[in-house]
Amino acid sequence: MSFLFEPPAVPSLPIIGSDAHFPMHRIYCIGRNYAEHAKEMGAQAVSRANPVFFMKPADAIVAGGGDIPYPPATHELHHEVEMVVALAKGGRDIDAARVPDCVFGYGVGLDLTRRDLQAAMKAKGLPWDVAKGFDASAPVSSLRTVGDIGHPAHARLSFAVNGEVRQDTDIADMIFAVPEIIAELSRLFELKAGDLVFTGTPAGVGPLLRGDRVSAELHGIATLEGRIV
Repeated sequence: MSFLFEPPAVPSLPIIGSDAHFPMHRIYCIGRNYAEHAKEMGAQAVSRANPVFFMKPADAIVAGGGDIPYPPATHELHHEVEMVVALAKGGRDIDAARVPDCVFGYGVGLDLTRRDLQAAMKAKGLPWDVAKGFDASAPVSSLRTVGDIGHPAHARLSFAVNGEVRQDTDIADMIFAVPEIIAELSRLFELKAGDLVFTGTPAGVGPLLRGDRVSAELHGIATLEGRIV
């Protein structure tokens, strides 16, 4: 087989303690997975019957920290810190009890959001892909393998801007736990090795400015540091 032009490189993430990289397939995200964040975004209740999912392009990844470009077409770039789950196996209609066998490892990431564009789209009842799926909208740390840390049920998740903590929670406060998230996603998509799942953000989201230094941490597991440029 020949290609008309050189195919782009496969996006990937570094793995802590390994020279190998984790090749990316897709990025899935769940919204409104912490009650206090749902409230700050105007939702008074979250239905466990209808989890909210959206996607980002795999090449929106910014791997392992460093410079994060401020995107065009917005004056309101917001941070949303999240635990990230990396899958080594996939499938359809995965039972929640089998989900741990599918997980390769964990990291911490930012679901960057053009909040002004999101608000404008929501007000018109339109899809808000442009607010979530832009270039470099998914900075993610190096991954820590399940073999190193197991499957954390409790871990502090925090985010700071220029040394000031803005988001701080425990992942135990998630409305949908990791097995539930993966199981629900597998009813909508055929999940595959290389998929990343962003598991939702706690309260405290807010604006980022050019020059800001950011630090996201899933304590004891992964750290992501960078600068908005």
